[in-house]
Formats: sequence, structure tokens, C-alpha cells
Amino acid sequence: MGTYMPALCEVRDAHVRSIASVLKLLAPAKINVTLEILSRRDDGYHALRSVMLPIALYDEIEITPSNVTSFDTSDASLAADNLVMRALAASGVAATHAVRLAKTIPVGGGLGGGSSDAAAILCAAMRGDLGATPDAIDWMAAAAKLGSDVPFFLIGTGALVEGYGERVTAIGALPAWWVVVVRPHAFVATADAYRRLDDARAHAPVPSRTRTTSASLAAIDALQRKDFAALDDSLVNDFHDLVLGAYPDVARAYDAFVAAGAPRVLLSGSGSCLFALFEDESRARAVAGAVDPASCEAVFCVALHRDDAWR
Repeated sequence: MGTYMPALCEVRDAHVRSIASVLKLLAPAKINVTLEILSRRDDGYHALRSVMLPIALYDEIEITPSNVTSFDTSDASLAADNLVMRALAASGVAATHAVRLAKTIPVGGGLGGGSSDAAAILCAAMRGDLGATPDAIDWMAAAAKLGSDVPFFLIGTGALVEGYGERVTAIGALPAWWVVVVRPHAFVATADAYRRLDDARAHAPVPSRTRTTSASLAAIDALQRKDFAALDDSLVNDFHDLVLGAYPDVARAYDAFVAAGAPRVLLSGSGSCLFALFEDESRARAVAGAVDPASCEAVFCVALHRDDAWR
């Protein structure tokens, strides 16, 4: 599989609704069905190998032509130095806009909401929806500078993500499967999760992760064959046990999720959100409805996001 460059952002009907002069962008969350943390560089950054899938849980961004560029958000804690405005600056758009971000994707949950918001802006700029942009922008490089998950969100479907997030290989149309996501009463800082992983590995050998034995490659094969059982067998996240052991509220939500009948529960990213995959909507909704509401802040039941460009 070759690395996919984001030409398909030119067609994004599933992400865009235009009402009069207001441009509305939908930015999907993601889950990591695999997350293998590989080598650590001297500067502290870690190489990884991960299969990420977009899900139909969306932040919404409204953009309106304005005399001056401004930004507003439903979450006041995100108003300063927001990735949305950094992406707008990186796009080189000359026109001015009033931008509003309505957050639905939990912050600090490992679902990539901020990265997806930034990617939605870049895709809109690539299409010319925000006005003229400079010629010859390297959009993938611009995305990578904004954050390690941003390049993934440019492609609109599941992907194998490698390196430090800059190597993204699309895996085609996704199955019509469902996801239940549970948000515990906890926030997990990515830096803390990596520190705990480094501490654990200082006292034990780093597992060998060759491509030929990689859970991520097995997961891609399962997704492309629409083999749900095979995908379930390949689920892995190197942060899962560490985060559950360090954060009692995440462990409590995990136990409640399992007790509700979820067949396999996994941490997404570095947490704190947990997810389970389902082949059909009815089973997903039954499990979502059975999760003890006292064990978590929120439960979401959504389909995998399916972009029209990949059908």
C-alpha cells in the first residue's frame, strides 16, 4: 500500500453543509483499533504504528464571511491558541471569517477532536471554500506541523498511520459497523501516558514489532475483508493496561462497560475514552443503554464514519 496524499479532500459532501453564506464543517472523531508504540527518539518523540478509524461523532465548525477574523467556541477552555485558528493561519487564506466551534467530541479522550477540527479547516481551504490560498502549499506537511493526528483526518476513511503520524495509508471503504464510546470521569494527558509507558519499558524489554507480525497489518486485512472476528482478535493498545492501572475512574468505566455486555473494550489513543465495536446497530444500542450512567460522563453510540468519496 502506498502513502495516500489528500487529493480526495476536494470532494467532501459528508463533511460539508452550506447554508446561505454560512459554511458548516463536520469534523469526525477517531478510534485507534490498534496502537503500537515503537522506538523512542532522543528528543522524546515516539514512532508508532496504528490503525485509526473515523467515527460518526462530530464537532461542528461554522464559518461566516466577516470584516475581521474572530473565533468563538462552546468550550471556553479551548478559546486560546485553538487548532482551528492555527489551521486557518497555516492554510494561508487571505479572506477574513468569523469562526465558531461547537464541541461534541470529548476533550482529552483520545478521540482526536482537536486534530479533526484542524483537518476540517485545511480541507475546506484546499477546496477553495474559504477563499484564495497560496499556490503550492504542501498540505500534508502543513497538517503534520499542526499535530501528529491531523494528517490522518485529511483522508476521510480508515488508515494505517506510521512514523510520527506523517505516514498515512488509506485502507479503503469501511464496513457498516457500529461503535459505542464511553467517556470516563477522567482526563488523561498524553504526556503522562507516554511517561508511564517509558517508565514501564525502562524495567522491561520493548516488545518486538516487526511488520510481518504486526497487529496493525492484521487489522487492515480484517477490515478490508470485513471480517469482524479477525479484527476483534487484532485489537491492541500499548497504553490500555497502564492507563487502567493508573486511573481508577477509567478502570471503573471499563468494568461498567464490560458488565453492560460489551464483548471487547479497548482504550482509544492514550485515553481516557473506551470503545467497543459491533457488527450491528441494535446490539450496539443495547449495550450503550446498559452502561451504568454513574460510571462515566457520557456514552455515545455511532456508526463508523463513511465518506462518500470511499463508497
